[in-house]
Amino acid sequence: MAMQVGSGQGAGGGRRRRRRRHAPMSEINVTPMVDVMLVLLIIFMVAAPLLTVGVPIDLPETKAKALEGDTEPITISVNSAGKIFIQDTEIAIDEVVPKLEAIAKNGYDERIYVRGDQNSDYGTMMKIMGRINAAGFKRLGLVTLQEQGS
Repeated sequence: MAMQVGSGQGAGGGRRRRRRRHAPMSEINVTPMVDVMLVLLIIFMVAAPLLTVGVPIDLPETKAKALEGDTEPITISVNSAGKIFIQDTEIAIDEVVPKLEAIAKNGYDERIYVRGDQNSDYGTMMKIMGRINAAGFKRLGLVTLQEQGS
């Protein structure tokens, strides 16, 4: 009662049986997608604590490298008494934007560095930066000292 299963000869005489091809698999392999999602989850879990506001930091000293550019940026300074200077000239806070627009050679693409004394008022710094940004200047930067030690 042995029957030949794979041979070309069978009950049909000399006919060959056509091998049945496998139908395409209609299942989606989700393993790579799960791997990517787990990696993203880990990245967001590590990055989320870094985005919180209120971490006590000392802004005036950093290990950041100096930005390099081909032109001299406009520098706005705020001393500990709250006086505002563009380059070396003292000005009032209401005159910051008109003076910048008059000085800026590259228009609103001019680099502007804001320097603040370590003991200066944070609110004054934010007012100045807010007015400069609202005027259309987008290339703002804060200047800090190179961190000493460690």
